[in-house]
Formats: sequence, C-alpha cells, structure tokens
Amino acid sequence: MTTPISISPGQLPATIRGFLAAHAARDTETALRAFAPTAMVADQGQTFRGTDEILVFLREAGAEFSYTTELIGAQRVDDARWVSSNRLEGDFPGGVAELAYRFTLDGDLIAELIIAP
Repeated sequence: MTTPISISPGQLPATIRGFLAAHAARDTETALRAFAPTAMVADQGQTFRGTDEILVFLREAGAEFSYTTELIGAQRVDDARWVSSNRLEGDFPGGVAELAYRFTLDGDLIAELIIAP
C-alpha cells in the first residue's frame, strides 16, 4: 500500500484544482468537463456513474444549503490518486464539515471521486 505524501494544495493536478474551483462556485458545466465519460462519484451512500448521473449530482448535492468551501490540505497517493481536504461551513446540520475528496485520474480526467468524512 502506498503512503500518501502531504503536498501544498497548489501541487494538486490542474484538473483537480479546476474541478474544486468550479464545484465551489457551483459552476456545474465547468466541473463536469473534468470527468471522464465513464467516471464514478460516490457521496453520502450514493453512487453516480457516467457524466449524465454526475451532472445530477453536481446540480443537486448540497443545493438546499448555503455554504462556503475551503481547501485546507492535499495529498499525493501516487501518479493517479490524490486527496484534497475541504472544510465546508454553512447552514447544513452541524454547520461545519471536513471532507476528503479522493480522486483517481485517468490521464487528465477524473475517473473516480469518493467524498467521505
């Protein structure tokens, strides 16, 4: 098993940085372009496969709440796997959450994203 290495958030691949910025801005069309056609996203016990389902996820996840997102850390697992640590603060239950976004890249596109506490 590969041990993740802490890096500065600016060292995340451009695809991941672009996705995170677009997702935080709720720019679903730009965020969607970061994904491979057969990509998978897992969040809160649900799995979304392919860009049609991922678009639904991007439009609906957290849409009922107002919140801010701050990138607070990053790790490189290997050449294809990266983790971003994100702090969300808003009017959702609990008000604050720290989530790990675990990315697997296929070339310059996101093949898999798993979001978990």
